[in-house]
Amino acid sequence: MNYTQRLAEANLVPSVGSVGDSYDNALAETINGLYKAEVIWRQRSWPSASVVEMATLRWVHWYNEHRLFGPIGYIPPAEAEANCYAAIETLDMVA
Repeated sequence: MNYTQRLAEANLVPSVGSVGDSYDNALAETINGLYKAEVIWRQRSWPSASVVEMATLRWVHWYNEHRLFGPIGYIPPAEAEANCYAAIETLDMVA
C-alpha cells in the first residue's frame, strides 16, 4: 500500500494500456530473454560496462543483419525490410 501511495503523491497513475500492448510486452520480453541467454549469461562475469555494450552491439547487428528468420523466408530481417521498401518504391513508380 505504501508503494502505491508514493505513486499517487507523485501524481503517477498506472498504465491502462491499449489493445495489443500485451503482445508488444511479450515480444519485448522474448527479445530480452534471447539477449540474456545468447549474450549475458554465456560469460560468467564481465570486466566492464563497455565490454557489455560492445557485446550487445555485436549481437544486435547479428540479430538484424545476419540471423536467418524462418517466418519471413529464412532471410535476415534487414533484408526483408529492404525488400519491403523496394516493393513500395516500385508501386510508387507504377502509380
